[in-house]
Amino acid sequence: MSKKIYEIVDNLPTGGLTVRALKTLDLFLPHTWENLVGFDQTIKAVTGETDEAMVQAIGERAIALFNDKHEGYQTALWLYETIDASSGLLGTAALANRLGQDTFLGFLKNLTPKPEKAQTIDLVVKLVAEVVAFCKISGIPGDSLGDFLAALGAYKDESLVRMAALVCFDGLIPLGADFSTRALTMIGAMAPSELDSNPTFKGIKAELPGNSNADKLAFITQSFASTKGWMDGFIADRHITQGSLIDGLGGFIEGSKTKLDYLGAFLDVSVKYYHHTGVQTLARRLIERAVAEI
Repeated sequence: MSKKIYEIVDNLPTGGLTVRALKTLDLFLPHTWENLVGFDQTIKAVTGETDEAMVQAIGERAIALFNDKHEGYQTALWLYETIDASSGLLGTAALANRLGQDTFLGFLKNLTPKPEKAQTIDLVVKLVAEVVAFCKISGIPGDSLGDFLAALGAYKDESLVRMAALVCFDGLIPLGADFSTRALTMIGAMAPSELDSNPTFKGIKAELPGNSNADKLAFITQSFASTKGWMDGFIADRHITQGSLIDGLGGFIEGSKTKLDYLGAFLDVSVKYYHHTGVQTLARRLIERAVAEI
């Protein structure tokens, strides 16, 4: 039985660590992200529609589109879910037992900071997941990098916040200000066989373009290299620094300022920004298409 898209949108959290972490990005992206929760509420917000019969008709068409196996929507959802689940594998179980009853410092004994190589692979694979999910939602081949790059400049709402979270939480905080250059250098020196030891890569490997790890690494490298200018510009234009990010997160993750490597690990296992904003993007695209077809 496939998942019901309306239930997934209805069940998105209205608070918690993921939402709080995403809201810290308001500092650099004011008025960009509204935490849209609930399928009907999302339809009304995206379309401006108030007539309940019309809202229901749009919802039914959107559900039918999602359920159509010939469309790429279910694969996109799977990518958004899997990329978060895989990247946080190293400590989720230990963390889950303690959420809500401990401070950040109390988590440290349950967390192992990732080595730089593992963090780098996470970063570049998450970026490629965005490329492939965009292509699936848009109904174009999964290796259509040019189409993704053209669309990236017009990203807004939850899609822009997801890319901001990628840059900030998976790039700047764990890897530092020159994260994009360091990541590109590291994957340039990487053997294709090294990818298989990374849970994030293994989680979504089947959906990445290419017949072999060498092909997949080439596509990952090309995607990251092509997006590097956008990422660097995004940081420079908004004057985002590791320090300002940590100050924002420090407002609710107490004790994190002196434990940067652990902060990266903590964000990894507790902040599911890919799934949260990915579901919101998916719902928005389904609704926009449903309206156009009614």
